[in-house]
Amino acid sequence: MFEDRKGGTGDRIASRTGAAIRTGAAAAMVVAAGLIAAPSSGAEQPGEHGHDRGHGWGKPPAPTIERDVFGTLEDGTEVEIYTLTNSLGMEVTVLTYGGILQSINVPDRWGNLDNVTLGFDNLDDYVENNDPYFGAITGRYANRIADGTFTLDGVEYELAVNDPPNHLHGGEVGFDKRIWEPTDTFEERDRAGIALSYTSPHGEEGYPGELDTTVTYTLTNQNEIQIDYHATTDAPTVANLTNHAYFNLAGEGSGSIEGHRLKLNASHYTPVSETLIPTGEIAPVAGTPLDFRTPTAIGDRIRDDHQQLRYGLGYDHNFVLDRNGDGLELAARLHDPRSGRTLSVHTTEPGIQFYSGNFLDGTLVGTGGKSYRQGDGLALETQHFPDSPNQDEFPSTVLRPGEVYETTTIYQFSPRKRGR
Repeated sequence: MFEDRKGGTGDRIASRTGAAIRTGAAAAMVVAAGLIAAPSSGAEQPGEHGHDRGHGWGKPPAPTIERDVFGTLEDGTEVEIYTLTNSLGMEVTVLTYGGILQSINVPDRWGNLDNVTLGFDNLDDYVENNDPYFGAITGRYANRIADGTFTLDGVEYELAVNDPPNHLHGGEVGFDKRIWEPTDTFEERDRAGIALSYTSPHGEEGYPGELDTTVTYTLTNQNEIQIDYHATTDAPTVANLTNHAYFNLAGEGSGSIEGHRLKLNASHYTPVSETLIPTGEIAPVAGTPLDFRTPTAIGDRIRDDHQQLRYGLGYDHNFVLDRNGDGLELAARLHDPRSGRTLSVHTTEPGIQFYSGNFLDGTLVGTGGKSYRQGDGLALETQHFPDSPNQDEFPSTVLRPGEVYETTTIYQFSPRKRGR
């Protein structure tokens, strides 16, 4: 099913920091402001956490990847789970069903490991109950397309209306419900990872063109999860991929994220209508509850009397990132004062959707056996803007034959910091 090999792949993955299709358009729309460049690619060599695994006395263990069976679908298809572990003991699990990030175990300020992403401990719940898209790859088009229609080269395409009256996250059976094929795994001195591939046939969920997609997850010794997206098509289409992980840096099931402090490098956002479709306006965040240019507790203004918060029942908005160019740049930083954990999000994308878990209602039970209620987790979805196929002023999401859709996002966790 896949080829295990050591060496080579990591260099290829590390070089995948090219811009998403026409990301530069976003920079022209707003003035870039004070971004922090992505961390360097140099490997840190942790020594104090090391122990011997056959690599020499006193040397840290090399990153590893292990495979197991997570469950079986009704048609007999096995769903595999891959466990990536770095030299610091951080552990990430990935499912072949939906390409789901099932767990992310990272240390707090005292070195205690906790799972900081929401999800389930069994396959049945992912198949039957994952309406929140916990940890899944969403596509072909992440986020919403108005009325489930768009026109490309004079042809109108009709998509599934699975979030009436709109199309959401690729339709009834989007990428989050597909089996992804492991096409490569790798273990290297400072990283381990897995490449997952899926070919979406022409007409699937109404989209034109066959889309060949590969998503590569890499766990580094700097406590980073690097996600590389790569896609090509044989006919003009639209593409917008992201991961829909929900984070609670105090640990999943530990309660509300309203005490988390969030900073977004975005001085503008795209206001939405009552159906959460962008109006087409690029509006300043200044003077609104959507201003996270300085670190702000999520709960400070989430109940303010503001139309945008009423529409979303909280935060469910696309923020226009203040970008300096086409490469990896800091988009968001999230900090939990209780655990001391910080999540920094770097991306090549022009936007990020901040969703405060408004529709979690206590009916779903997570991996730790606790029910998830409103605000028990939040998503930071790097992306092109919602409804871009119908919004000429937004950065284009059109992908044509001969072009390559290529984006990168990095989730960097501290207290262990890259390059320090």
